[in-house]
Amino acid sequence: MVKHILTRNARVDALAAAIGGHFAEPGYELIDAFDELTLVAPAERLLDVASTLRDHADFRFEQLIDLCGVDYAAYGQSEWETEEASFTGFGRGVDRDLKVAVEDPRRFAVVVHLLSLAHNRRLRVRVHVGASQPMVDSLIPVWAAANWFEREAFDLYGILFRGHPDLRRILTDYGFVGHPFRKDFPLSGQVEMRYDPEQGRVVYEPVSIEPRVLVPRVIREDSRYLGTGKGTETTDA
Repeated sequence: MVKHILTRNARVDALAAAIGGHFAEPGYELIDAFDELTLVAPAERLLDVASTLRDHADFRFEQLIDLCGVDYAAYGQSEWETEEASFTGFGRGVDRDLKVAVEDPRRFAVVVHLLSLAHNRRLRVRVHVGASQPMVDSLIPVWAAANWFEREAFDLYGILFRGHPDLRRILTDYGFVGHPFRKDFPLSGQVEMRYDPEQGRVVYEPVSIEPRVLVPRVIREDSRYLGTGKGTETTDA
């Protein structure tokens, strides 16, 4: 059963009702916040969901405008206790021992942003994949624009896209080791490069910079991150 929050935006409400009618099976979830909808779907059903969202008259999401990866390791953890930290400097409030759940079966996610020109609607679709070998079907058969976006998610997060015709790195250098947007990737990188005048070429060496936190991760709880509250209520669809 799909759960969502009713809003005052009629266009969003109509889309929420259509999603509730088409994706009512267990495993689907509809998140409604700030007049934006997010459909969480099982990874193994991604191609079927994408085809329905593109072709069915209730949706007609003709355009994929973005696709990205997300790493939820250490999600909800902050490095700076803003309420209890000392007033003499942030350093005394920084927690250097974040617990990164690298083996979480829902650690990674693929997030897709869709646009319907016919209905003037937007929708976010999210599927979760495991940490050991994050893999999901490529969306190129449905939206050709997913090509380079999927290469970027592979490059930065190591997420594999089954059926992609040319899945290779797109942002990092040739021979780059690791995936730099993963939470367990060191902020200073793994290798450093310099020009060696004796060899007449660029050489790669282990990083000599000590890992350190310059800007700590902070979870803020203030009015900027609260829901509107007025005119909303929780219900089941």
